[in-house]
Amino acid sequence: MRNGTVQQRPFFKLLVANRGEIALRVMRSARKLGLGVVAVYSDADRNALHVREANQAVRIGEALPAQSYLNIPAIIAATKASGADAVHPGYGFLAENEEFARACKDAGLVFIGPSPQAIEAMGNKAGAKEIMKTAGVPIVPGYQGADQDDDVMLAEARKIGFPVMIKAVAGGGGRGMRLVSDAASFPDALRSARSEAKAAFGDPTLILERAIQNPRHIEIQVFGDSHGNAIHLGERDCSVQRRHQKLIEEAPSPAVTPELRAKMGEVAVAAVNALRYEGAGTLEFLLDASGAFYFMEMNTRLQVEHPVTEAITGLDLVELQLRIARGEPLPIKQQDVKFSGHAIEVRLCSEDAGQDFMPQSGRMARWQVPEGIRVEHALQSGSEIPPFYDSMIAKVISHGATREEARGRLIVGLEQLTAFGVTTNQAFLMSCLRHPGFARGEATTAFIGTYRDELLAPRADAAFVMALAGLLLYVTAPRAPSWQAGRSLAATFPLPAKIEIAGHAHELEVTRERDGSYIVVAEGRQEKFEIDQLGPDVIRFRHAGVMDSAKFLRDGDRLYLQHRGIPLAVTDLTLAAPQAAASNGDGKVRAAMNGRVVAVLVKPGDSVSAGQPVLTLEAMKMEHVHKAGIDGVVSAIDVAEGEQVTTGRIVAEIGAG
Repeated sequence: MRNGTVQQRPFFKLLVANRGEIALRVMRSARKLGLGVVAVYSDADRNALHVREANQAVRIGEALPAQSYLNIPAIIAATKASGADAVHPGYGFLAENEEFARACKDAGLVFIGPSPQAIEAMGNKAGAKEIMKTAGVPIVPGYQGADQDDDVMLAEARKIGFPVMIKAVAGGGGRGMRLVSDAASFPDALRSARSEAKAAFGDPTLILERAIQNPRHIEIQVFGDSHGNAIHLGERDCSVQRRHQKLIEEAPSPAVTPELRAKMGEVAVAAVNALRYEGAGTLEFLLDASGAFYFMEMNTRLQVEHPVTEAITGLDLVELQLRIARGEPLPIKQQDVKFSGHAIEVRLCSEDAGQDFMPQSGRMARWQVPEGIRVEHALQSGSEIPPFYDSMIAKVISHGATREEARGRLIVGLEQLTAFGVTTNQAFLMSCLRHPGFARGEATTAFIGTYRDELLAPRADAAFVMALAGLLLYVTAPRAPSWQAGRSLAATFPLPAKIEIAGHAHELEVTRERDGSYIVVAEGRQEKFEIDQLGPDVIRFRHAGVMDSAKFLRDGDRLYLQHRGIPLAVTDLTLAAPQAAASNGDGKVRAAMNGRVVAVLVKPGDSVSAGQPVLTLEAMKMEHVHKAGIDGVVSAIDVAEGEQVTTGRIVAEIGAG
C-alpha cells in the first residue's frame, strides 16, 4: 500500500474542468459508472455541445482561458454551486497544475489524478530529470540551471553543441519549445520561447537539451494505485509532429520490439513506484536509430492519444482513473495486460497546413462523421470554432488486426468525414497516412520536415476539381433553372465565371449542351460532365467514362466541395466588384488569423526591413510572428498589446523610408 491504510474516497457527481471532446469523453465513462456529470463553460462556449450534454453546467468566466478554464477559484466555486464532489481536469494545463490539485483537496473534493506532490515533482522538467537520473533512467544531456541570463543560456547551448532544443520548464503541448540550429538564431528563439512559456504557463523558465537527430517519440502509458500496484500498458509512437505537437499517434510502435517494450515498460513502472504515483501517467522518451532511449518528461495526466491504447488493450482508461481515484485497486496485473491488433489516431485541427499550419476559427457550416470508426468530437453543423483554445477539434481513431488494416480504415474514415466552413488539416492527414515512408513505419520526428513539399503538393487532378467546382456553382446558382435530366432545347452558349481558390483567381466557362451534358473550360482544359443526380448536398456525375460523386455545400457566394475525401473552399467572384490588391507589398501588415496581440516589436518612426518581425499574435495557444512586407519606416501601429483582432485587420503600416 502507498500510505499504509488505504482510504476509500467515494464520490457521486463529477465536474469536468475542461471543454470540447475531452469533456464529452470523460462524461461517457463517468455515466457508465453511474455518476452525475457537470460541465463548465466560458462565454465563448455558452452553446457548446459539452454544455448541453451535461446534467448541469456552470459558467466560469469570459472567453480567454485565464479567465475561464484556467481560473482555479471559478472552477472550485462551480463545484460548490453544482454539488459536485469530484473533479476531472481532462488533459488541459490544469491536469498538471499542482495548485489546482491542492485547491481541490483543500475544498474536500476528489481530484481525478495524482497527488499535488507527484504533479509538482514531475511538472518541472528540470526537477523531473534529476529524479529520473537518480532512479537510473537515461536522460537527454542538457542544462537545467536556475541562472536564466541570456548570455548564460547561450554559453550553455554552446557547451551542449548545436542543434539544441529550448523547452519551457513547465507545461507541455509544444508551447515554449524551439529547435535551434546555430548560435546566431539562438537569442530570437530564446526570447520567443520565453514569451510563449510565460503566456501559456505563467513561468518563463527554460531548459536546454541536446537535439537528438531524427528520433522517434515513444511514450509509455502507466497506472499506479493507492495499494502499491503499478503497471504499464505498452507504448505509443507519436513521431509525426508539427511545431513539436503530435498529429498522428499509433500503438504499438513499428520500431519497438517485444524486448525493447519490456525494457522501457520496466523503467516506466520503476519510476511510478519511485514516485508512489497514483492514477494515469505517461513517460515520454526519445528513441534513436540504435535502440537507445532517453527520458524527456512525464505527463501526470490522461493523454490526447489514449484511445489507441484503449483500442489495443480493450481497457477504458478514464474508467481506470475514476476507480483508482475512489481508492479501488487496479483491476489487472501486468501479466494480464494483452495487446490486440494495431490502432492509429489522427488529430483533426482547424488549421491551414499550406499556410504554415496557421490556426483557423469560425463557423463549422456542415459537420458529418463517418460510421464504423471512432471519432471523438464535440461538434455539430453550425458549431463555432473560437480562436481562444487549442486548434484540435476532433480525433479519428482506427483499429485493425494489422497496421496496414488500421491505416486503410483510417484513410477511408477521413475520406468520409465532412468539415465545411472552417479550414482543417484533413487533406494533410490523409497525405501523411498515404506517404510511403509512413506506410513502411519509418516516420521519425523529422517526417513532416523531410517530406513537407510532398505532403503539401497540390492534387494531380486540380484542373478537373476546378471544373467540377465551376459546374456546381453553375447548377446551384440562386437564379439558375432547376437541373433536369435529359436533353435541353435551350440555346447553347458559354457562360463566363470567375472563382477564387486559396487566394488565387481563375477564369472558367460553362456550357450546357443540347444533349444535357455540360462542358467546362478551366485552365486551358475542357472537361465534359453528365449529371445523374443533383441533391441538396451530393452530386452524382459521369466524367471520362467514370461515375463519381462529390459532397458540397452552397452558402451564398461560397461553395464547399469534397471530392474523394479532399475538401475545397471556392468563392464565386463572377458578380463581385473588383478589389484592390491586399498584401504586405502595400506596406500594410494584416492579421493572418483571429488572435490576441501579445507583443508589439516596433514603434512608429522605426526603420524596418522586409521580413523583420513587427508584431506577434497568439491564436489557439501558439504565437505567430507577423513581419514587414517592405523596407521602410513604421508610420502607424493600429493595435495595442492584449487586444483581440480579426483576420485581415491592419495591425501596422509601413511607409517608404
